[in-house]
Amino acid sequence: MKKTFLALTFLSTIGFSQQLTTNSGAPVGDNQNSKTIGNNGQVLLEDIHLIEKLAAFDRERTPERVVHARGAGAFGEFVASSDFSEVTNADFLSAKGKVTPLLVRFSTVIHQQGSPETYRDPRGFAVKFYTEQGNYDLVGINLPVFFIRDAIKFPDMVHAFKPSPLTNGVSDANRVFDFFSNLPESTHMLTWLFSDYGIPANYRQMEGNGVHAYKWINNKGEVTYVKYKWMPQQQIKNLTQDEANKIQATQIEHATLDLYNQIEKGNFPKWDLYVQMLKKEDFDLLDFNPVDATKIWPESVAKLIKVGTMTLNKNPENYFQQIEQAAFSPATLIPGIEPSEDKLLQGRLFSYSDSQRHRLTGNYQQIPVNAPRTKVKTYNQNGYMSLREQEGDVNYQPSTNLPSVVDNNKFKYSKSVFPAGTVTTQHVIDKENNFKQAGELYESFSKKDKDNLIKNLSGALNSVKNKVIVHKMIAHFYLANKEYGNRLLKATNTSLSDIKQYL
Repeated sequence: MKKTFLALTFLSTIGFSQQLTTNSGAPVGDNQNSKTIGNNGQVLLEDIHLIEKLAAFDRERTPERVVHARGAGAFGEFVASSDFSEVTNADFLSAKGKVTPLLVRFSTVIHQQGSPETYRDPRGFAVKFYTEQGNYDLVGINLPVFFIRDAIKFPDMVHAFKPSPLTNGVSDANRVFDFFSNLPESTHMLTWLFSDYGIPANYRQMEGNGVHAYKWINNKGEVTYVKYKWMPQQQIKNLTQDEANKIQATQIEHATLDLYNQIEKGNFPKWDLYVQMLKKEDFDLLDFNPVDATKIWPESVAKLIKVGTMTLNKNPENYFQQIEQAAFSPATLIPGIEPSEDKLLQGRLFSYSDSQRHRLTGNYQQIPVNAPRTKVKTYNQNGYMSLREQEGDVNYQPSTNLPSVVDNNKFKYSKSVFPAGTVTTQHVIDKENNFKQAGELYESFSKKDKDNLIKNLSGALNSVKNKVIVHKMIAHFYLANKEYGNRLLKATNTSLSDIKQYL
């Protein structure tokens, strides 16, 4: 009996059974698409596999962040450039010149604390506005798009980037490209990442992007979809791979020290915040899904509108208390700003807050750097690190012993209208259009930038042992732009016939 059990265990470890299951052993029907209201609607909380997968992923590391572990930050202020109350109830945008205090944390994404800040990696760009309506977190990165469009793929993507569970070594191109060779939607982001934009020179001289589409809601309940972009008033500067290697040979925290030292000198870095706006009725005019996180909104379709200016003018007094304990989540919203139907964003609404609860306890919002400047009134209570004053006998609602609740319509969620007959589904979004914007990005680069992109990307691909993976990846870039693909073919000693079956 014991031998039979050991034999079955051995077979299971070598992949005899390939059926993916939940943690409780139930088979998984679809591990690529979250359950939504129609193909383009909101993600449903009843997608048990998605919630379990994200919750398990959020708890993989403690206490270091699973992603964005290496970071730096500073305090400052935001000054609104105009009154945007016609399109949003967000109070900090309600008057020209209105000042809102804030905190920013910059970071690398994949690598651990203490890792070099010269690695090719997206950079986190998270801003916490301490508004008069509570805190608002604008959580983004330096690049305008992302690798995936559905949060159900996020744990797998990070696993592919992280060290192998066998070797625990450095990030392995074989694993990374094995994953992305099966995800055509990543072509656009990979083109950004392997260009010189993949290594910003420092935190002060890089752009920031909200990546996702959000909804701005006005006091009439009217919805405008927006995308955010931070543009530095400092000159944008990136590093070539050779330049990054030289810095890394002598210093691994150059970006953190640059930010700290410049603020100490009084050279306060500034960024202008812009938004692009679209109405839902304009969505059908585009050849891609506007809430797809792998796409940009061309400025010819949605122009950039300046919203205000951010200045960072104060360094933290204690890094651990004010930066390491800082917690950001796209679910930290205020009236007038809501999430769009973006499937990646919908998953992040749960996952980011859940990560902070795991890392800093369920009362992480009571830590001073995360606490709002407004008075908090909630019946949530107790638990680890409960510091908020609680008084009285009634900690529930409704109650005849409490004053009646003010019913203010402008604080309610907006209404979403879906086509009649819509059903729940697990399906890819409409209008994937995975390659066009990646090709346009390649065409927009200068000769030098194209050369560096080909050098960086072919260098990574040449380290991949499984040539099927290489062929599939090059096919993606070939479909984006033939010159792009042909140059990679030459640089990797690959022929067109090798990739033909993937075109």
